[in-house]
Amino acid sequence: MTPPPAAQPTRRLRIRHTTRVPYAQPASSSHNEVRMTPLTMPGQTTLDARVLVNPSTPTWSYWDYWGTQVTGFDLMDPHGDLTITASSLVETAPPEPLSDAPDWAEVHRVTADSRLLEYLTATRRTTLPAELVERAREAAAGLDVHGTAVAVSAMVADHVAYVPGATGVHTSAPEAWDQRAGVCQDIAHLTLGMLRGLGLPARYVSGYLHPEREAELHRPVAGQSHAWIEYWAGDWAGYDPTNRVRADESHVVVGRGRDYDDVTPHKGIYRGVPGGPPEVTIEFTRVA
Repeated sequence: MTPPPAAQPTRRLRIRHTTRVPYAQPASSSHNEVRMTPLTMPGQTTLDARVLVNPSTPTWSYWDYWGTQVTGFDLMDPHGDLTITASSLVETAPPEPLSDAPDWAEVHRVTADSRLLEYLTATRRTTLPAELVERAREAAAGLDVHGTAVAVSAMVADHVAYVPGATGVHTSAPEAWDQRAGVCQDIAHLTLGMLRGLGLPARYVSGYLHPEREAELHRPVAGQSHAWIEYWAGDWAGYDPTNRVRADESHVVVGRGRDYDDVTPHKGIYRGVPGGPPEVTIEFTRVA
């Protein structure tokens, strides 16, 4: 009798994501929504999660169209600043081996009659010049779906250096390509635009990546939020084009959508004098 396969080793991560919004003068009111709660799904289980707001105010939660948990809250009294702290404990496991990819004809057939079309349409952030899509086509010539995702990701990573602070949230994918530098968000948008241009459904993933693959237990380390992609190969497969690896147990998924606009960690409006940019800190602690 063949023994069952050995269980994949898991890891547990505590994540503390703090966003402080400073105001030049006290705001009279603000209205906010936060996407910072990791998903529970195959290979990832959120054991505990909470979002705390200072000044204290009631919050509510719902699932948006794309399947991301959203925490909403309003502050109706004057407040000098706003601090949002999202804490979670997440257990992750290594990804399962890749399954055989469907051929391109099957991808096109299934896509044409399903919600996958939503992940095939270019958005404002993922629209690319035709010449970039053609370069992707040349890089992926003769490859299957998995090979195409890796080849296109590599082409983007070869051309666009990961440089923290090189771009902002309003930078377009072509702008990042032209300046040959960007952040994970730009690299993901470029990869998505090319894959969609080749007829492969692909979606943007927002989440966290522990900065140390062999992290020491119980030692807090500073990190950042992260973005990568998932492409459809009969099922969704995650790939991190910035780091040229499959999404694995170091990656924690918070949300998925067509691009960054669908999964922005914090959206809000307030009544008051314009202030400075939000101050964001993220801390990881591996506990198992």
